[in-house]
Amino acid sequence: MCGIAGIIGPKANQPNLRKMLEAQKHRGPDFTADWVVEGKVALGHNRLSIIDLSEGANQPFFSDCGNYVMVFNGEIYNYLELRKTLQSKYTFKTQSDTEVLLNAYRELGESCLDECNGMFAFAIWNVKEQSLFVARDRFGVKPFHYFFDQNNFYFASEIPTLFAAGIAKKPNDKVWLNFFSEGSYGLPNETFWTNIQQLEAGHFLTLQNNHLQIKKWYHFEERIAHLQNQFHQNEEEYITNLLLKAINLRFRADVPIGFNLSGGLDSSTLLALIDQQEIDKSTIEAFTFVTHDERYDELPWVKSMLEQRPYHLNICPLSANEIPDLSLKIAQMQAEPYGGIPTIAYSNIFKTASQKGVKVLLDGQGSDEAWAGYDYYLSNSQSIVQGVTKSPFRAGVLDGDFAKNYAKTHYPKPFEDALLNMQYRDLFCTKIPRALRFNDRISMMYGTELREPFLDYELVEYVFSRPTDFKIKDGIQKWMLRKIAEKFLQKDLVLAPKRPLQTPQREWLSEDLKAWVMAEVEVLKQNSWFDAKALQTELDHFFNGDNQSSFHIWQWINAAQILK
Repeated sequence: MCGIAGIIGPKANQPNLRKMLEAQKHRGPDFTADWVVEGKVALGHNRLSIIDLSEGANQPFFSDCGNYVMVFNGEIYNYLELRKTLQSKYTFKTQSDTEVLLNAYRELGESCLDECNGMFAFAIWNVKEQSLFVARDRFGVKPFHYFFDQNNFYFASEIPTLFAAGIAKKPNDKVWLNFFSEGSYGLPNETFWTNIQQLEAGHFLTLQNNHLQIKKWYHFEERIAHLQNQFHQNEEEYITNLLLKAINLRFRADVPIGFNLSGGLDSSTLLALIDQQEIDKSTIEAFTFVTHDERYDELPWVKSMLEQRPYHLNICPLSANEIPDLSLKIAQMQAEPYGGIPTIAYSNIFKTASQKGVKVLLDGQGSDEAWAGYDYYLSNSQSIVQGVTKSPFRAGVLDGDFAKNYAKTHYPKPFEDALLNMQYRDLFCTKIPRALRFNDRISMMYGTELREPFLDYELVEYVFSRPTDFKIKDGIQKWMLRKIAEKFLQKDLVLAPKRPLQTPQREWLSEDLKAWVMAEVEVLKQNSWFDAKALQTELDHFFNGDNQSSFHIWQWINAAQILK
């Protein structure tokens, strides 16, 4: 995992590119380099060394024929298998997945993407054709942001990198309005900033002679339609093997590896599957965060799970008085709204891991979307927020002229089944895109790599395609996953319900941090998007006990910090 940046066009030069690389140097503290053809193309890379730590694997990476130059962020987990298919035609000078990916592209063109199991965003410059090829992985684990004014094309792993290049920081009113009104974070190609786009997950981009073209390469819907007619004699065993394979592939690294742990089913299943790997477990570190509030902390469950196991547990505490400084730091890094105090607490895991020299962490992200784990899947609700009984949004605080332009976001419904459409929405438009963005930024903030085995595409596709009663049966969600987990876990962990609240965010914002919240919201009263009086009324309601949800309060804090 790294940071990539580039400029195609007259403004391609080393000073501009180096400003961009400096802005995202936290993503790759091990090595930074660039390749520039003045006025035509500039490619840069911040390296976090994970596979093949040698200098030969540094980037920008050049093909041995000299025609291709690549910058790559991510990991190709099946690079060893791909390398075997290519080694009869290509001479490899490194042990890196970077070289495998570049040679796979040389051999197969865009079709190489179908052969890659991994998380990636990469750009390849073709010297002879003077063209750029860019691709992003199936679920968009790795980011790719760009700006194009028909003359210059800028790209980067993070939005602030584009600001550093001089791209205007102009809010996208439509995305912000929908965020306040319905909690959406924009469509898959949008950002919260005008003229800054993101390449959608499962898409590739080509640029030649100022002609930009974007195409979809990952056809999830077609793959699901195909798999729905396929069944294995022992489904439980087949899915278990997919899980074990996903874990095994993600343990490929030349640096120390750890994993994140909570008390829930996904995390405990991850632990159980790690147990099954033939590796030296005494070197693997476990991490969990706490807020020292027994209503929310999952430490008792975590300690129970680790009993009789060799993993050392790192407890990463967060206190209320840390929130003002950390929230601003993360807001500046994200440059878009993020997931509240749980995200801040989660960031402390990566900070601790980095301090201990653990460069790679695994977590359970993606299980709820594939296995139908959210409470609103049971009610067939169109909610996108877990664990609330009333609307978490307060659109009434918006100024009338701003609010009148609101249009509800409509998500695609490619399947006949309502549950599948909700899962599809969460995988490609809502839950997963925003969680992956939150987690990419907070992990890379400390130069650590996060891997999500439950988002292995073979696993997601197969589980997603199963009939409803594989996921929800007799009112029990993630039914088949629980059945598989029973082989490895105590029954009380297998049956544990999903807990939507992980930190005392409501209590801290309404009590411990009340003065800070008031000061941040005061900033918004000067913003033309808001009705100052209505904003204060809703804030008073929150402080006076209307705090089942604190989502709207966090929205306002995010806006105040990001729009400053």
